[in-house]
Amino acid sequence: MPLYGAFIVPHPPVIIPEVGGARSRDSDNTLRAFEVVTDTIAALKPDTILVTTPHSVMYYDYIHISPGEEAKGDFSEFGAPEVKFSVSYDSRFAEKLGKIAESYGIRAGSEGEKNKKLDHGTMVPLYFLSARLKDFKIVRIGLSGLSYAEHYKLGKCIAKTVKYFDEKPETEKRYIFIASGDLSHKLRNDGPYGYAEQGPAFDGKVTKAIAEGDFGRFFELDEDFCEEAAECGLRSFIIMAGALDGRKVESKLLSYEGPFGVGYAVA
Repeated sequence: MPLYGAFIVPHPPVIIPEVGGARSRDSDNTLRAFEVVTDTIAALKPDTILVTTPHSVMYYDYIHISPGEEAKGDFSEFGAPEVKFSVSYDSRFAEKLGKIAESYGIRAGSEGEKNKKLDHGTMVPLYFLSARLKDFKIVRIGLSGLSYAEHYKLGKCIAKTVKYFDEKPETEKRYIFIASGDLSHKLRNDGPYGYAEQGPAFDGKVTKAIAEGDFGRFFELDEDFCEEAAECGLRSFIIMAGALDGRKVESKLLSYEGPFGVGYAVA
């Protein structure tokens, strides 16, 4: 079983103490759930962490897979430049994933990167993981305007890439998947994007699907409805679902809350 686990996490910089200060404690449920995820991942001792993020390089018709051997980033955009990250990429995995995706007719690969800096959708999970886990590589995968089905197919290509390396004793590794994404950004009138009735409705449907491990329900969500809800993580979760295609899944929703008008789910 080379893919040892999959995790859904939000990525609000405000929950980082150096960024949010005392406000970070307004998300206690999320922080406690992050601890569970971090402990679980640390116990699994992954060699490579596959991260899907809405805030990496993004194109309408192309899914970007970060190239190269390493990348750096910090939270200077959020007032905490002292919080820095330097990661190593699993470049062999990224290159093979691009080739497998191409063979299945999916527009995905490493072309078009103008800014190599890590995004906060990647760095927020890394902030919590780095305290417990060392010596791992990542594969950073962005989202696109392509259909839900194309993102799901990419997830299946990720599983095929994992299997490819797992079948070679010299490259056998432990992999885990992190689907980074927030839910609706329109949960409260005093939130950054205001309120829309589609916001709580979207979060209810997504968290129910997650809790029951019924990821097929993601495809029932109309794109106009999702746009009105101002969500950012659905395609990230759909790629994860594709990577789990054909496997028995035991899903556990660890927490859900929206203290700042944005939905955060951890699973």
